[in-house]
Amino acid sequence: MSPKFKRILLKLSGETLGGEKGSGFDYNTIKSITENVVSVHKLGVEIGIVVGGGNIFRGSRSAEGIIGRVAGDHMGMLATVINSICLQEILEQSGILTRVLSAIELNAIAEPYIKRRADRHFEKKRVVIFAAGTGNPFFTTDTAAVLRASEVGAEIVIKATKTNGVYDKDPLIHKDAILFEKLKYDEVLNKNLQVMDATAIAFCRDNKLPIMVLDYREPDCILNAVCGKKTGTLID
Repeated sequence: MSPKFKRILLKLSGETLGGEKGSGFDYNTIKSITENVVSVHKLGVEIGIVVGGGNIFRGSRSAEGIIGRVAGDHMGMLATVINSICLQEILEQSGILTRVLSAIELNAIAEPYIKRRADRHFEKKRVVIFAAGTGNPFFTTDTAAVLRASEVGAEIVIKATKTNGVYDKDPLIHKDAILFEKLKYDEVLNKNLQVMDATAIAFCRDNKLPIMVLDYREPDCILNAVCGKKTGTLID
């Protein structure tokens, strides 16, 4: 198999690391995801990863309003750092060199995010995990993913979710939900399809950055997407 892209950004929700429960850590699921990453890395593809923190704490929900949004978002950023370190550990057990670059300074456990430093890590064939979102409250890890992807020159954002693409309504609730094979950015915004937040979609549109949405549970899903095989939903 030959890759279609030289550099990609993989976006994982925090709930993905929790497996079917969506909370905590499901190490069988995490190992399955990292095996996918390893297979893509072996093709020579440079890989960046942004992972959310929803399996631990979601800032936008902020404990039912007890915790303010700014404090909640800061807690959510720290949750993404925990998840990033978890991914780093599992990947390195597979023999893949990684670096965690954080948007907030945590020098004892992660390097600060600097674009040139990220580029050097890519050149050395390391998987780069971007932690702590953008470092700012009120911005989601979806926005962080597309921002980092654009900054480091990734050719596509691959969003791994619990559905095999984008539907016109929630397929987990509605059996008659229709799967889209391909969408335009404005279609996603106009139809209010819950792919990523509107800021992230608009950013991708303005910067001509394609998004592939796929099911992380499908065998070789990321590998197939990178090699141009038909899978999930393409937004461009």
